[in-house]
Amino acid sequence: MTPYADIRFETIGRVIVARLEGEIDMSNAGEVGAAITGRVTSDAVAVVLDLGAVEYLDSAAIHVVFELRERLSRRGQELRLVVPSGSPIATTLHYADVPRAVGAAETVTAAIADVEY
Repeated sequence: MTPYADIRFETIGRVIVARLEGEIDMSNAGEVGAAITGRVTSDAVAVVLDLGAVEYLDSAAIHVVFELRERLSRRGQELRLVVPSGSPIATTLHYADVPRAVGAAETVTAAIADVEY
C-alpha cells in the first residue's frame, strides 16, 4: 500500500467494514480495491466503506467504488458508503453521483442498518 492510504478492517455481524484514511488516487486505487476485495468472504452480506477520513480521491478511486459495487452485486452482496456531510470528499462524490448510485450514510451504524439481511 502506498503511504497515501491506510485501511483498517472490522467485521460487524456479517458486514465487513473497511475504514479508509488518507488519499486514494491513480497511484494506489488498484491496491486499495484489491485489499478490500481480498477481505470479502462469501458469508458476508455487505461491505461498508467508511470514507470519513479520506482527504482526497480522484476518478480512479471512484472507478474502484463502482467496480467493487458490481463485483459484490454479482455475488449477491451489497456495498454501502459512509460519507459524512462535512467530509473533504463529499462534494466530489456528490458531483459524480456516487452516494445515490451506491448508497451512502453519515455513519457506519446507519450504513449497516441500511443493509438488507
